[in-house]
Amino acid sequence: MGKAFWIDQEFDRDRDGRYAVHVRKNLEEFEWGDIAPVRFACAAWRLATPPALTPGYVRWDRRVLDATCHRNTWDGSLYARVRVVSPLPEELTRSRAWWRDRGWLGWQETFGQYVEPSQQDLARHPFLRASLLLEVPVPLDDLPAEPEGPHDEVEQRAHRAVVVLTRELNALVSPVLDQLGG
Repeated sequence: MGKAFWIDQEFDRDRDGRYAVHVRKNLEEFEWGDIAPVRFACAAWRLATPPALTPGYVRWDRRVLDATCHRNTWDGSLYARVRVVSPLPEELTRSRAWWRDRGWLGWQETFGQYVEPSQQDLARHPFLRASLLLEVPVPLDDLPAEPEGPHDEVEQRAHRAVVVLTRELNALVSPVLDQLGG
């Protein structure tokens, strides 16, 4: 089984712990005083992934287009929203009658990464790019407690939150990517 997400420890270490420095420089991204670790974990994840940090401290499989964490407004739990590249549904590949010689294009790749078409491309060609949206609850069990304030081991707890989220998202998303293949 491949990994959908991983932490690029080596890149971070070679750059003097850039994630911890990034967290320290962006303390305004965090809110303090919640008994649940959800808001803190979501902010830690946001700071570890593009576009907040490029390349991300958390990296992901090339088929993952976006991965975000959110606080559920219903019960305060944590859920992730992950969008992945998908093949076209069988109904569209079985026959090309719908195609009508319009030259439809799918996902474009640049240096092995799936990319959105440019405005210039959209002016010239029709695009049909399939993706799947996974919205999954994430267990809170191993997340660190939210720090009491900006001087309470914020960098260490942010790192721990990202480690836990990476592990949980791997368990949830990797089997889907494996099933999709390629």
